[in-house]
Amino acid sequence: MNLFERIKTFFTPVQPLPAATYHYQSPPEDKQPYRLHLRLNQDGSGILIVNASTVLHLNPTAAEFALHFIHGAAPAQAAQQIARRYRISKSQAEKDYLDFMERIETLIHKEDLDPISYLDFERVTPNSAQLTAPLRLDCALTYRLPLNADPLNAPTKRVERELNTQEWFSILDKAWAYGVPHIVFTGGEPTLREDLPELIARAEKNGQVCGLLTDGHRLADKAYLDTLLETGLDHLMLVLPSTGQPNWQALQNALVADIFLAVHLTVTPQNVTTVSSLMKQLHQAGIEAMSLSISDQTLHDELSALRDLAGELGMRLVFDLPVPYSAANPVALEVLGQDVPSGAGKAWLYIEPDGDVLPAQGMAHVVLGNILRDPWDKIYHP
Repeated sequence: MNLFERIKTFFTPVQPLPAATYHYQSPPEDKQPYRLHLRLNQDGSGILIVNASTVLHLNPTAAEFALHFIHGAAPAQAAQQIARRYRISKSQAEKDYLDFMERIETLIHKEDLDPISYLDFERVTPNSAQLTAPLRLDCALTYRLPLNADPLNAPTKRVERELNTQEWFSILDKAWAYGVPHIVFTGGEPTLREDLPELIARAEKNGQVCGLLTDGHRLADKAYLDTLLETGLDHLMLVLPSTGQPNWQALQNALVADIFLAVHLTVTPQNVTTVSSLMKQLHQAGIEAMSLSISDQTLHDELSALRDLAGELGMRLVFDLPVPYSAANPVALEVLGQDVPSGAGKAWLYIEPDGDVLPAQGMAHVVLGNILRDPWDKIYHP
């Protein structure tokens, strides 16, 4: 390379890495298994998702650090490439890379750690950043309900048919190709689909984190739960009945399993006086995470008090997940425009059993298209 070429190279802007999605899963023998998903954007910036729960928006340099981290590059090797691309000293590049590694590893291995307060990452208002694809796809596999449930609770009349296994495979593969790292299966009651283990296995094969929202009755059969775990289920939310006792056998089976578990309870005028007692029972049983919603807007004060109780008990509150249709969450409670969650249609999408795409569960008045028939740029344009 002659002198002119050297000078030209020095002043040439760093070209961003090609846009792509990368996935890393720690080995099974790791004491605290974890998953990382990195989505590189066209401009070189990136999104790093830790265990499908913590989302970090990275500038191009940090995104490149994250790529080396996912590839398992030794610090010296990563520093050499970074120093060459950004024309800094190898010692500085290695120092910066080691600092990045330490912060990410802290985030991976310490639950409930605020990445901004403790790790000096730049704060981004939730759901405010520009995305090239959703972070999560909520898949309603069926609107069928368990035996003896009121069929009017679910919107079966607006669904032409249920997609078959191969069609759902196509959706999962398409989502992965577009960079969607997180799949949640819901309903109706998704365990009524006999192909549920196959669908979980497909998401696992792609590298997607996979969750399930269910009433839990089939999980009272430990062998069935083991099947779901073996095929790749990563997290589980059990939807508790609004009246009567939970299925304690299903809860016990899930508690002893190696999986993140949360429960959901809808507070109603009929059960509001007993919810605090049930929460204490759940806490004593070992439940550490909970989602709460209300069936009546007049219960906001009670909901606030129950969330305070969850904090006192040390129970983590889970937000933004869809809740399967049931007696406590009937189709009649579908949201109206003024109640749209901030991440709807942007951070997540909801797919109905026939492939129609909504910004979020219950927003049937806003059909974005059909994921099997329509082009992606028609469906997703945040």
